[in-house]
Amino acid sequence: MLISILLNPILKKQITNYSLNLEQMWKLWSLALGEKAHKKDHLADKVAVLRTVIFLTYLATNIFIVAGVIRHWNDSTTIYIQIDGVKLGTTL
Repeated sequence: MLISILLNPILKKQITNYSLNLEQMWKLWSLALGEKAHKKDHLADKVAVLRTVIFLTYLATNIFIVAGVIRHWNDSTTIYIQIDGVKLGTTL
Protein backbone atom coordinates (compact mmCIF):
# COMPACT_ATOMS: atom_id res chain seq x y z
CA MET A 1 0.00 0.00 0.00
CA LEU A 2 2.76 2.41 0.91
CA ILE A 3 4.64 1.59 -2.28
CA SER A 4 1.59 2.30 -4.44
CA ILE A 5 1.10 5.67 -2.71
CA LEU A 6 4.73 6.57 -3.35
CA LEU A 7 4.72 5.37 -6.96
CA ASN A 8 1.33 6.82 -7.91
CA PRO A 9 2.65 10.27 -9.03
CA ILE A 10 5.47 8.61 -10.96
CA LEU A 11 3.11 6.23 -12.75
CA LYS A 12 0.70 9.03 -13.66
CA LYS A 13 3.54 11.07 -15.09
CA GLN A 14 4.76 8.17 -17.23
CA ILE A 15 1.27 7.46 -18.60
CA THR A 16 0.73 11.07 -19.66
CA ASN A 17 4.13 11.14 -21.37
CA TYR A 18 3.18 8.23 -23.63
CA SER A 19 -0.09 9.61 -24.93
CA LEU A 20 -0.09 9.71 -28.72
CA ASN A 21 -2.38 11.44 -31.14
CA LEU A 22 -3.68 9.72 -34.28
CA GLU A 23 -0.99 11.13 -36.55
CA GLN A 24 1.81 9.90 -34.29
CA MET A 25 0.21 6.46 -34.02
CA TRP A 26 -0.06 6.27 -37.83
CA LYS A 27 3.63 7.18 -38.16
CA LEU A 28 4.62 4.47 -35.69
CA TRP A 29 2.37 1.89 -37.39
CA SER A 30 3.69 2.66 -40.85
CA LEU A 31 7.28 2.47 -39.65
CA ALA A 32 6.51 -0.82 -37.90
CA LEU A 33 5.34 -2.21 -41.25
CA GLY A 34 8.71 -1.47 -42.82
CA GLU A 35 10.94 1.32 -43.95
CA LYS A 36 9.50 4.43 -45.57
CA ALA A 37 8.79 3.54 -49.18
CA HIS A 38 9.09 7.00 -50.74
CA LYS A 39 10.36 10.49 -49.94
CA LYS A 40 6.90 12.01 -50.49
CA ASP A 41 4.58 11.42 -47.56
CA HIS A 42 1.39 10.83 -49.57
CA LEU A 43 3.04 8.05 -51.61
CA ALA A 44 4.57 6.51 -48.49
CA ASP A 45 1.14 6.57 -46.87
CA LYS A 46 -0.39 4.71 -49.83
CA VAL A 47 2.28 2.01 -49.52
CA ALA A 48 1.64 1.79 -45.77
CA VAL A 49 -2.09 1.33 -46.39
CA LEU A 50 -1.34 -1.47 -48.87
CA ARG A 51 1.00 -3.12 -46.37
CA THR A 52 -1.72 -2.83 -43.71
CA VAL A 53 -4.23 -4.59 -45.99
CA ILE A 54 -1.72 -7.37 -46.67
CA PHE A 55 -1.06 -7.71 -42.94
CA LEU A 56 -4.78 -7.93 -42.16
CA THR A 57 -5.30 -10.66 -44.77
CA TYR A 58 -2.40 -12.64 -43.26
CA LEU A 59 -3.90 -12.14 -39.81
CA ALA A 60 -7.37 -13.29 -40.92
CA THR A 61 -5.90 -16.34 -42.66
CA ASN A 62 -3.95 -17.33 -39.57
CA ILE A 63 -7.02 -16.88 -37.37
CA PHE A 64 -8.99 -19.27 -39.58
CA ILE A 65 -6.15 -21.81 -39.56
CA VAL A 66 -5.84 -21.72 -35.78
CA ALA A 67 -9.62 -21.92 -35.36
CA GLY A 68 -9.71 -25.01 -37.58
CA VAL A 69 -6.92 -26.65 -35.62
CA ILE A 70 -8.63 -25.91 -32.31
CA ARG A 71 -11.97 -27.16 -33.65
CA HIS A 72 -10.50 -30.49 -34.72
CA TRP A 73 -8.02 -30.84 -31.85
CA ASN A 74 -9.15 -34.16 -30.36
CA ASP A 75 -11.46 -35.58 -32.96
CA SER A 76 -11.52 -39.30 -32.37
CA THR A 77 -12.40 -40.85 -35.67
CA THR A 78 -12.80 -44.59 -35.69
CA ILE A 79 -12.16 -46.32 -38.99
CA TYR A 80 -13.77 -49.69 -39.57
CA ILE A 81 -12.49 -51.84 -42.38
CA GLN A 82 -14.86 -54.46 -43.69
CA ILE A 83 -13.55 -57.06 -46.07
CA ASP A 84 -16.18 -59.20 -47.76
CA GLY A 85 -15.43 -62.83 -48.49
CA VAL A 86 -12.04 -63.02 -46.81
CA LYS A 87 -11.52 -64.83 -43.53
CA LEU A 88 -9.05 -63.43 -41.07
CA GLY A 89 -5.77 -65.31 -41.00
CA THR A 90 -5.94 -66.48 -44.58
CA THR A 91 -3.55 -65.39 -47.27
CA LEU A 92 -4.84 -63.81 -50.43
